[in-house]
Amino acid sequence: MTQETNKNNAATGSGAFTLTKKDNGVAILTMDVPGESMNTLKAEFGDEISAMLDEIDADKSIKGVVLASGKSSSFVAGADISMLAACKTEDDARALATGGQEVFDRIERMRATFVAAIHGPALGGGLELALACHYRVCSDASATQVGLPEVQLGLLPGSGGTQRLPRLIGIQQAMKMMLTGSPARAKQAKKYGIVDDMVPLSVLMDVAEKYALKAKPEREKPQKSWMNKALELTGPGKSIMFKKAREQTLSKTKGNYPAPAYIIDVIETGMNEGMQAGLKAEAEAFGKLVMTPESYQLRQIFFATTEMKKENGVEGVKPETVNKVGVLGGGLMGGGIAYVTATKAGKPVRIKDVRAEGIANAMKYSYDLLNKKVKKRFMRKTEMQKQMSLLTGTLDYNGLQDADIVVEAVFEDLDLKQNMVADVENHCQQSTIFASNTSSIPITQIAAKAERPENVIGLHYFSPVDKMPLAEVIAHEKTSDQTISTTVEFAKKQGKTPVVVKDGAGFYVNRILAPYMNEAANLILEGEPIEHIDKSLVKFGFPVGPVKLLDEVGIDVGTKIIPFLVEEFGERFTAPAAFDKVLNDGRKGKKNKKGFYLYEGKKPGKEVDESIYSLLGLSPSSKLSEKEVAERCVMMMLNEAARCLDEGVIRNARDGDIGAIFGIGFPPFLGGPFRYMDTLGIRHVVSRLEHYASAVGEKYAPAEVLVKMAENDQTFY
Repeated sequence: MTQETNKNNAATGSGAFTLTKKDNGVAILTMDVPGESMNTLKAEFGDEISAMLDEIDADKSIKGVVLASGKSSSFVAGADISMLAACKTEDDARALATGGQEVFDRIERMRATFVAAIHGPALGGGLELALACHYRVCSDASATQVGLPEVQLGLLPGSGGTQRLPRLIGIQQAMKMMLTGSPARAKQAKKYGIVDDMVPLSVLMDVAEKYALKAKPEREKPQKSWMNKALELTGPGKSIMFKKAREQTLSKTKGNYPAPAYIIDVIETGMNEGMQAGLKAEAEAFGKLVMTPESYQLRQIFFATTEMKKENGVEGVKPETVNKVGVLGGGLMGGGIAYVTATKAGKPVRIKDVRAEGIANAMKYSYDLLNKKVKKRFMRKTEMQKQMSLLTGTLDYNGLQDADIVVEAVFEDLDLKQNMVADVENHCQQSTIFASNTSSIPITQIAAKAERPENVIGLHYFSPVDKMPLAEVIAHEKTSDQTISTTVEFAKKQGKTPVVVKDGAGFYVNRILAPYMNEAANLILEGEPIEHIDKSLVKFGFPVGPVKLLDEVGIDVGTKIIPFLVEEFGERFTAPAAFDKVLNDGRKGKKNKKGFYLYEGKKPGKEVDESIYSLLGLSPSSKLSEKEVAERCVMMMLNEAARCLDEGVIRNARDGDIGAIFGIGFPPFLGGPFRYMDTLGIRHVVSRLEHYASAVGEKYAPAEVLVKMAENDQTFY
């Protein structure tokens, strides 16, 4: 969307902003941060923008200004988060917010009409900048989205967003956008009233210029229905609405995240006491939130994932291009892998299954997800058809001969997987990568009979594949660097965050999850009620409790990995015999509607199946506090994570933290197992493990690496 200047147009400016004056009374103010792929707002731009605004004010021939991006695929991606690291006090952080507010206030008060021409993402400070303009016009491109995602970093919008958005589109919709951080696509942005017009990219600037020559708008109140008027425009209505919002938010956050409560407070202040009071409260809350440990940890996750996006699987080894993909097995995992390959990576997928129904099921997986998007009008039917056309099926290896990578997602059976390796080596190219989605069988065993073991690798997805962001890339001793780099890049193209791990039972994620789950089962056998165990870990910050998680993944699947772990690492992985009793009773969890929870009746999956206690010969009664229950389970996970790092299963603490957060929902506000151990202090971790080793059992004996770190006062970061 860079602007063409003809000889009659005068351009001024340097740095990130240029002003191009046109003969029709419109000036184009272009933001293009040098050396960056996307525009981000930095504190040092304040003076530069002020100088531009002075120039616009001084030139009475300028009737309107179109604010546009010099980047071809984005408007403004938000404020530069790294600025916050320099803030040493709440006052420093508050000053950042106040500085942004002052610049945006000035834009709003300018004599000339300002129009934001939005193409691509306008997020966080980028949307706040657009909200300060008098009109907003966006392109109808799929890349265009607007939103205030600050809550995901433990913050709130700090440059007027908490005040301008509710006034523009109504309190409830604005609050929802800020509390979830979810962006709105172009069509939704128009429907909500965030933008005044949505047009094809080819005419975006022309339409924006027409708006720039209009007078400033007199906007009607956004509350249209009588219900919204009653809730948002009357005193009693507002207090009911904000009270309800607080209750719902607390039930979701369990009080672990401070930002959502501040967002509600600040919106309420502005709506009850006026814009200036709202802005003051916003800046103060922003200052407080920047200094919270929760925001610090969430920002570290953001930096870590940004860093990981730029890395190759193996440093200095460029990935090969993947043009065609094969998927073996049309089950739930195969269907999910095919879906992310076609829709995210945009690559043709050939699905092989021994049964035609298997192929049909895998196709249906994608069809159902895409059809939902079409029904919600997030996607055109033609786009859906285009994506579906990338999926084809076969009962033999016909059409797989030119696949660059074949992902295997068949049953957890070693002989079967070894046969698949042989088949791929016979029917595909010399260079075809064989990637196994096994969750429990070491890759070394799968590659044991391979002619080309350098092409064999593990690529472990998590269920459901379309939602879970992590993929473990597992290299065995003979996997080539080229195979690792190509597989990592392929996983990124599928929208995954890949973590490279060393081969071994359980890899990383399942290996640290198993002792945590085992301990939950041990607590059941000690008489702790199931709902008490699950509630304790949800309160700690996990999205679901361990017992519920076992029902979700399938009790048979969840316990299948245990023998591999016991064989490789010994008795500390031994699962309680109770699991056998549960399985012998035909309980597999949610999938066969029989597990630890009830799946019939009005609240499926919400209430514990009390008959589980008589099956196990127990009468439950709670003896431990929520904190003790959580500590017993989590300490087992932390201890195992430390061992994994020490053994080189993961490359560094950062990968271990991201793997645990994205793979099993370790509480993000704690930063991951390694950052959490640093926060607690390694000495404290060791002393708690020693306490449980003597009180509960030897399995809690602290990992050698932790003992050494405690002695030397070391930290992971």
